[in-house]
Amino acid sequence: MTEMRSEPEPARASGATEFTAVNELASRVSNNVGQVIVGKYEPIGMMLIALLCQGHVLIEDVPGIGKTTLAKAFARSLGCSFKRIQFTPDLMPSDITGINFFNQKEGEFQFRPGPILAQIVLGDEINRATPRTQAALLEAMQERQITVDGTTIPLPEPFMVLATENPIEQEGTFPLPEAELDRFFLRIRLGYPSDQEERDILLRFRAEDPLEHLEPVVTAQEVLHYQKLVEQVQVEESLLEYIIQVCQATRTHPNVELGASPRATLSLFRAARAWAALAGRDYVLPDDVKTLVPAVLTHRLILTSQTRLRGRTPEELLQEILETVAVPV
Repeated sequence: MTEMRSEPEPARASGATEFTAVNELASRVSNNVGQVIVGKYEPIGMMLIALLCQGHVLIEDVPGIGKTTLAKAFARSLGCSFKRIQFTPDLMPSDITGINFFNQKEGEFQFRPGPILAQIVLGDEINRATPRTQAALLEAMQERQITVDGTTIPLPEPFMVLATENPIEQEGTFPLPEAELDRFFLRIRLGYPSDQEERDILLRFRAEDPLEHLEPVVTAQEVLHYQKLVEQVQVEESLLEYIIQVCQATRTHPNVELGASPRATLSLFRAARAWAALAGRDYVLPDDVKTLVPAVLTHRLILTSQTRLRGRTPEELLQEILETVAVPV
């Protein structure tokens, strides 16, 4: 999958075959999702990175761009159980986790599982639910378990939350709490299609929805295997220091009120290894880190009020930081 390659150098001989298989995985999933979604190979690649790192993805953009369709196509490409949660202002935490109810026929309490007990969970329009309901996801996303009436229930593996979000300036939405944003491994945006892409969309959907006929191309066991394989990607000491310096620079920048957390540093480290694996390499390059900084860190930064009034964005500040922090040679 050429879109995933951050540089053309081939994989080393050691482990080359295994990491070539990861690259082939990316191609399979990307081509399969591409039967439904036109031209969005970079967002698909980012979702694969999160999957291999056992992370969660926040898909943010205006309505009608194809956020839900992308999430459903990605989920259907994986041979995993799938549930969708439509977030609304009246959604309760128990609607997500499940409840214990009294079965009169059996004469005992039984647990009715909620949709969170699936391997791939689509949280549609997550910022339309109240903060109390959004908080029901925190334990599941971080600890991969839920607690109902004092009983802890582990979640299936692999487990991944794909959440779609409309911008907070849209009516009827609630901003996500910082603690929840930090638990999203990365955030992606789709953007409007080009003229040709929009033409292709019209032609593709003129008869029937291709999503209805999409089949899985990866099994759950393959996903678990590749998740373990990514952990074998090598990261030089100088690159570790580079990742740390980039994240620490967000904490000392005068225009940033809240910088990247240690969880964000770990996410950037893990994402760089997954990016290298998807490119067919067993080692990380500086360009891998630089490419992933916007997706991993942008949604975790809170700018000062004066900076926001001046119209500056986290993306601009991160670009400044990348230009000032020395890149290891």
